[in-house]
Amino acid sequence: MTLPSVAQLKAQAKRLKAAMAAKGQELSHSQALELLSAQYGFKDWNTASATASRPNQMVFAVGDRVSGTYMKQPFKGEVLALARIGASGQYRVTLQFDDAVDVVTFDSFSAYRSRVTCLIHADGIAVKRTSDGEPYLRLQRID
Repeated sequence: MTLPSVAQLKAQAKRLKAAMAAKGQELSHSQALELLSAQYGFKDWNTASATASRPNQMVFAVGDRVSGTYMKQPFKGEVLALARIGASGQYRVTLQFDDAVDVVTFDSFSAYRSRVTCLIHADGIAVKRTSDGEPYLRLQRID
């Protein structure tokens, strides 16, 4: 997930607070920061702030166009969902492929997938691997 800088997060919180006030719902700045932190998948503002201060943030975001390989098959698609999994440095990503991918290499039958969910590291490489050591998923953004 592309995490904005701390300054950008604080500016988003101010805009959220103003938008809620315009609808008659009062929200403190700290409440707005906590809501934004949850939206980015963090348990609280302190964790989000510390992470936003570090280099090498996740380069993917919901709505991004991506390409790569899934079960060794090339694909293009879109990131539908992305969530940080605790402090593990792993993310759960859900992808919608443009064209279904056949995940079976056996000639006698096929099994097509058009939407998949996978655990990845911030670099877009799947945590789990196939029996021959290849990551389930290799992901890159299409710029």
